[in-house]
Amino acid sequence: MDSLLDVAAIKRDFPIFQEPMRGGKRLVFLDSGATSQKPIQVLDAESNFYATNNAAVHRGSYYLAERASEAYEGARLKVAGFLGVSADEVIFTKSATESLNLLAVSFERSKGALHIGAGDEIVVSELEHHANLLPWQQLAQRTGATLKWFSMNEDGSLDLTNVDQIITPKTKVVAITHQSNVLGSVPDLAPIVTAAHAVGAVVVLDGCQSVPHQVVDLQALVVDFIVFSGHKALGPTGIGVLWGRIELLDQMEPFLYGGSMIETVTMTESTWAPVPKRFEAGVPNMAQAVGLATALDYLSNVGLAKIHQWELSLTEYALAGLKEIEGVKIVGPQGITNRGGVISFTIDGLHPHDVGQVMDQYGVAVRTGHHCAWPLIRKLGLTGTTRASFYLYNDFSDVDVLIESVIGARDYFWKR
Repeated sequence: MDSLLDVAAIKRDFPIFQEPMRGGKRLVFLDSGATSQKPIQVLDAESNFYATNNAAVHRGSYYLAERASEAYEGARLKVAGFLGVSADEVIFTKSATESLNLLAVSFERSKGALHIGAGDEIVVSELEHHANLLPWQQLAQRTGATLKWFSMNEDGSLDLTNVDQIITPKTKVVAITHQSNVLGSVPDLAPIVTAAHAVGAVVVLDGCQSVPHQVVDLQALVVDFIVFSGHKALGPTGIGVLWGRIELLDQMEPFLYGGSMIETVTMTESTWAPVPKRFEAGVPNMAQAVGLATALDYLSNVGLAKIHQWELSLTEYALAGLKEIEGVKIVGPQGITNRGGVISFTIDGLHPHDVGQVMDQYGVAVRTGHHCAWPLIRKLGLTGTTRASFYLYNDFSDVDVLIESVIGARDYFWKR
């Protein structure tokens, strides 16, 4: 397993790993679940766009504008190829959060089968990040729809014993995470998708924690929409992706209004451009899209299947080490079955923020708190957890420092 990825070579592509941390320690970055680091190839792609191609896309007939538009649309083609979908089904947003809000608002405005109003039902789960809860929660409050959810089991799986009671003929949309950002657990999607489609509901998949880390086969998943963020996939901030089936996107109303998303405009009425332009009002994040395309190329060149297996090997190694530490409790899945490279844990008697501050003295960067998932944390009866999340630039020596820092944090407070 040590030879699965050449992590030393990969790290050389990431300038930030040359930066000394507090006390001169090397950076052990274990917070990729929040945001990933960026390779020099991505930094260069974004910088080169501004240096050589900068012009407003789709707005000029001059040569530079043509080059900018080609670069931007080329990025769309790269994303489409990465997902295995048609380019006209790929919509650029500024984040996965905006993508989910786009869907919620558009469903409210749209007519026909996709419209959500009073009496309709929206289904989520207790695993959701706030980004895949609040847009649906607020949509239900605005429209009089009913918000329902799947409960979480203690091991981080979803309770699917009553699927037919949660998903009913009134259900219009089911929005589910592909992997928990807190626990790393991967829900069993097949019965959820089957039940949703059986009643004519659409399925929205939050792929923020899966798309950057493993091969995601949309044809096998049979979902209707997926969202993910560029900044979690080695790409720039300020760029997100929404993919949807074209026959559904064609039925949807715009989320934002302005330049480039119109077909015709008079002083009293307007008509909308075809998908995807309909959902990309204003000058888009052009350089960020180009950077994202380069990031996805980087991931593809390394190999997503290899990345996923590498992360699971690190997770297994870390789980074994953490379980040997007195006072440490793993929250959620205890093994690597149906999970990704994310581990949440607590230390008896210690607040996660205190734990994280001591771990920082070792150069270890982890996330602490509720992880933008308060309902999940409250269901577990916790104030928060400490979370380590792995990526392609981590290795077993990083896990060793993680274990050392956890012991150091525990002993610092326990021995006072």
